[in-house]
Amino acid sequence: MPPHKHPQVLIVEDDLALQKQIKWSLDRFDSVAAHDRDSALQQWRKAAVPVVTMDLGLPPDADSVSEGFALLDALLRMDANVKVIVLSGQSDRANACRAVELGAYDFLAKPLEADLLNMTVERALRMYELQAENARLKAMAPSEAMAGLITRDAQMLRVCRTVEKVAPSNATVMFLGESGTGKEILAQGLHTASRRTGRFVAINCAAIPENLLESELFGYEKGAFTGASKTTPGRIETADGGTLFLDEIGDLPQALQAKLLRFLQERKVERLGGRQEIAVDVRVVCATHQDLAALIAQDRFREDLYYRLAEINVEIPPLRARQGDAVLLAHAFLKRSAQEQRSALHFSDDALVLLEQHPWPGNVRQLLNVVRRAAIMADGSLIRAEDLGLSAPDMSTAEDAPLDLRSVRDAAERAAIVRALAHADGNIVKAAELLGVSRPTLYDLISRLGIRLDR
Repeated sequence: MPPHKHPQVLIVEDDLALQKQIKWSLDRFDSVAAHDRDSALQQWRKAAVPVVTMDLGLPPDADSVSEGFALLDALLRMDANVKVIVLSGQSDRANACRAVELGAYDFLAKPLEADLLNMTVERALRMYELQAENARLKAMAPSEAMAGLITRDAQMLRVCRTVEKVAPSNATVMFLGESGTGKEILAQGLHTASRRTGRFVAINCAAIPENLLESELFGYEKGAFTGASKTTPGRIETADGGTLFLDEIGDLPQALQAKLLRFLQERKVERLGGRQEIAVDVRVVCATHQDLAALIAQDRFREDLYYRLAEINVEIPPLRARQGDAVLLAHAFLKRSAQEQRSALHFSDDALVLLEQHPWPGNVRQLLNVVRRAAIMADGSLIRAEDLGLSAPDMSTAEDAPLDLRSVRDAAERAAIVRALAHADGNIVKAAELLGVSRPTLYDLISRLGIRLDR
């Protein structure tokens, strides 16, 4: 006996001949039928059908639209994402438009064209599945590598997927990218997504003087040097069972490079002034904004240490290369600042354009500081371009673009949609208005281009 298939379409139509016609037209989909509001709700409760086609004129008052609107309201109350396609007569366009305003997915005029009906149902079903997947991802115990990260950029999403893939392993990971791009946030995400139960311990190799860095990393015994009044474990020991994050590894002094290499090979540390080797189970993650290949060529960084640290390299793009992220992050930072100041703040259109076009040499760190300053200095609730303290960018250079028209069109559509979503702060209705398309069309494009709706 073949397995039972979950219905994809609920057909609500009191005209049995038309009901059969619609079912035949949609023969590629598994469907069930109902003839009035009660039977439709009964069918929907059985299987939570994702797509519904319905006439607004239903018994017992088929000459009125009251039953149809009551059914629409009941369905949307049970599942706000159900896709209702209203089938209306040519003379009833006003009620069909009203149904869309109330939450229906789309409407089609009778007599129905089978191809158009199939295409509309297919799009609706795909959009329902996309929204269900987004809801599933949001409900998951944190998409760990994404936990502290706000992005819609395709490159950054690939970076996050890479981090999620390598997190369960014990591979040593090196994050490469400009200062302020979020290397430590990704390192913390990597630790959170790993199976390690110990602490995440971070140390900036450039921020601690060379004569103190060794004791910070490896610890020291009581009496090892003047002022060593008690035995103190180093950061490596503190991270036992967890993750050690070595930020700005390119600035690690050469004398310590040899000692770190020995630790990576033996997985044992020896405190300053000590004689005993201590076994440590720690995963090492590091980051740098420097060109390590150039440092190796200048004999300033050990090549053997590089290959120990760089089992997996993760390149993080600068903020200026992330489509839509500058405005998306600015909205998030402004909301945070507004909560701290207990006031309502928002950006003007010219401020959003300037935020989007600025090259951000200081990346996310610079953006955060700019937004914080603007939130404090702005008069009233509106932050204008002049409040940001940014100069207008040089727009004279153009990027090389592919000649394939489909690739050009997809890239342009994706960039425009990501920008619109950022400007609209994720509001689909507003983003659709900015783009000059309908909400169903925007959802369809988001699905086809693989754009994430969550942050």
